[in-house]
Amino acid sequence: MAFDNLLGGPPPTLLPKDPAAAALDAGADPQQLARDNPASSLAWAVVAESALAAGEDLTGYAFARVGYHRGLDALRRNGWKGYGPVPWFHRPNQGFLRSVAALATASQLIGDTEEAGRCRQLLADCDPEAPIA
Repeated sequence: MAFDNLLGGPPPTLLPKDPAAAALDAGADPQQLARDNPASSLAWAVVAESALAAGEDLTGYAFARVGYHRGLDALRRNGWKGYGPVPWFHRPNQGFLRSVAALATASQLIGDTEEAGRCRQLLADCDPEAPIA
């Protein structure tokens, strides 16, 4: 996706490599990875998605919320000011975006439709072409 901004908005934020990504790809236990890498949005996103798939909406909500906040921390450390593109095509960004998507789903499941809407809007603002937006 091209993130050309004719109005001169911020450039896309590209997070550094997530240390848990290779271990997840190799089949490591996501919960153990979240314990070992608590700053990894990707690890939290995977455990949130697993909890939601198992019908554990509150657990999924909690895990997704952690991944979301860890992702916000990482984005801010890398120059994000709370707005601007966070492209899906850059794999290290996917942990944050997946956490936001899981939070949107979990919020809807627990009846917090306002939060679900905010999360969906954040996904669309970050990358409207992301497969989870």
